[in-house]
Amino acid sequence: MTDQDEDIVCVEADGLALEIGISPGAAALDAALSNVIVSAITAANRAAGPEQGEVTIVVDDDARIRALNKLWRGFDKPTNVLSFPAPDTQPGPARMLGDIAISYETAAREAVAEGKSFADHMAHLSVHGFLHLLGYDHESDEDAEEMERLERLILASIGVSDPYIAPEAEG
Repeated sequence: MTDQDEDIVCVEADGLALEIGISPGAAALDAALSNVIVSAITAANRAAGPEQGEVTIVVDDDARIRALNKLWRGFDKPTNVLSFPAPDTQPGPARMLGDIAISYETAAREAVAEGKSFADHMAHLSVHGFLHLLGYDHESDEDAEEMERLERLILASIGVSDPYIAPEAEG
């Protein structure tokens, strides 16, 4: 899922091999974005795993994520994060867990609208996407509550505020 214009970072962390492709536009918003993603996914793996294997993360613009969303889900619109779990048929620690695609443009707009830092929102989207690779979903209210509880726990462990609490209005 990576292309030549992206900055590619490969990191081994707690049994995970992370390949992170960050487009120049995303890197311009936060030069430490790969560190944010590694920290978030490592914390998620400690809390919900531990799993061993490979994960590819792509951070790109709305156009690229829209194309992926249309191709794989049939929705012709950008979204904040997409997860593509790999089949469970691969044995051993070197197996591919899946791919995560995040739109930095959508994430930046959401962060502003929700009064959050871009880095904190990207950490949340990374955790959310990774939990989908592990089989978590939010199709039912019960599943959504479990996934949100786990996200809160993981994000708190890396110093990110509860993403589901709206900031207090100033005025």
